[in-house]
Amino acid sequence: MLALSACRAEKTAPDDRALILSSFYPIHLAVRNIARDVPGVRLANLTQPGSGCLHDHALTPDEMVRLERSRVLVISGLGLESFLDSARVRRPGLRIIDASSGIQPIVDTHGVANPHVWVSIRLAMVQAQNIANGLCQWDPPNAPRYRANAQVYLEALRLLHADMAAALRSVPRRDLITFHEAFPYFAREFGLRVVGVIEREPGSEPSAGELADSIALVRRTGVRALFAEPQYSPRAIETIARATGVPVRTLDPVVSGPDEDDAYLRLMRANLIALKAGLE
Repeated sequence: MLALSACRAEKTAPDDRALILSSFYPIHLAVRNIARDVPGVRLANLTQPGSGCLHDHALTPDEMVRLERSRVLVISGLGLESFLDSARVRRPGLRIIDASSGIQPIVDTHGVANPHVWVSIRLAMVQAQNIANGLCQWDPPNAPRYRANAQVYLEALRLLHADMAAALRSVPRRDLITFHEAFPYFAREFGLRVVGVIEREPGSEPSAGELADSIALVRRTGVRALFAEPQYSPRAIETIARATGVPVRTLDPVVSGPDEDDAYLRLMRANLIALKAGLE
């Protein structure tokens, strides 16, 4: 009887816990830290870790099932998860926490908000605080745990920001040519300038004319590195590198990676190494 009871408890326990769903990888990392060891909840990421940025994402059947089973959904916001609009209509009772609430976005010439706020460490801290506040409102009995976890994570982010600010303060070059428009918040935060973008829409190869323009820009600005992203094909940026002799380094927008508490911190510190090498 004891053995049967144990098996039954093991089978049903996950279904008895409320599911906190994150829209994609960087938000999942923040939720993972803030809801760590909180009783009565389990965590899941809505999209696959390799999905990258969600610009053209469409919900899969498996993702719809996860949405149906969730009690609360944490999104990055600023229009990034527009693919969820129809799902929200079908789940009117789903609690949604917008991690970018209160953040003033950078807007392009077409009036479209850039959603890549998590790449800025300070704005990642705002997102973490928004997530903690939202989870406390949704689950008041566990609010002290969410707050305590959030303070630990925020302190780690503060230290990361201080280290990056100190390391980048004295780099002699400030201009960046990046793969796509994931880094304007980061650049603004540390006094850098994104002077060119290789692919405006990730996965959409630039035309021959756009490649020629990028090559001319590299030569004109004198940048010493081109920054690719690990989630996307480097073919276009390598073409520019061959034409200019400028090396390619990697800047990670932290949209995929290991499912570990310190993943954001480690990936951003790797970005710091790449930036110092490229800017010095």
